[in-house]
Amino acid sequence: MIKSMTGFGKATAIVGNKKIVVEIKSVNSKGLDINAKLPAVYKEKEIDIRKLIGNKLLRGKVECSVYFDVLEQNEGVSINKPLIAAYLKEIKSLESEHGVSSEDHLSLVLKMPDVYKAERAVLSDEEWTGLKALVEEARDNLDNFRLQEGQSLKADFEQNVAKITSLLEAVAPYEEARIEQVKARITQNLEEVVQKSDIDQNRFEQELIYYIEKFDINEEKVRLNNHCKYFLETMVGPDGNGKKLGFIAQEMGREINTLGSKANHAEIQKLVVQMKDALEKIKEQVLNAL
Repeated sequence: MIKSMTGFGKATAIVGNKKIVVEIKSVNSKGLDINAKLPAVYKEKEIDIRKLIGNKLLRGKVECSVYFDVLEQNEGVSINKPLIAAYLKEIKSLESEHGVSSEDHLSLVLKMPDVYKAERAVLSDEEWTGLKALVEEARDNLDNFRLQEGQSLKADFEQNVAKITSLLEAVAPYEEARIEQVKARITQNLEEVVQKSDIDQNRFEQELIYYIEKFDINEEKVRLNNHCKYFLETMVGPDGNGKKLGFIAQEMGREINTLGSKANHAEIQKLVVQMKDALEKIKEQVLNAL
């Protein structure tokens, strides 16, 4: 089943004294590229978070962002009282030595280095379990988003492949007239330089058949038709198949280009141009297929 590489997923929950939000978004990429934006307290779990994401998303440029708000302040900042006392003692000693005085010693001391001690936040098992569940939920939401976008891709692919096969069928009415035009042009050109009575008809017919075979497009038509069928079959396969679809689209392009080079007919050339236009749309969308 086809999926898009573009998607967004979000999950929010209260875990302990925090409201945690996890957002994951992705765009197309040749491989899997995960960028995790985590608060310092969650940095130790970055590798585990990357694995949780990579296990399911497989391809794409993925950005995972985690935010939290503290609802109740259980941990925070404390004052280094011994250091403050030492600062005050030194200030008073300096005032005594230099005969100066200041009224607000405490305001000055509170601006000094290391007066405040920030307690280091520790990630508890309960919080990690909650965060892990949120990452999985956001990842699954993104995957569902990709699946929905994939349905739009599928519809576009089917429409453009159907257009190519329809145009291919429209080539048939011009083929017989095209061959007759080639015969007439070769005969006319030959008669302009050689007397008709001097032409060896048997040899001429052999050379004409050989030349016309070079313009035969039946093989290209069959291969292009088969590639179109294979594209549709691959598109609904169970695995991620974006790369494979890209390879098939390249093969379709080769056959269409060969049809154009062999066409030698204005109406067939017009049909080939329309095929190329439809194929270009397929190639653009394939870049976003997982």
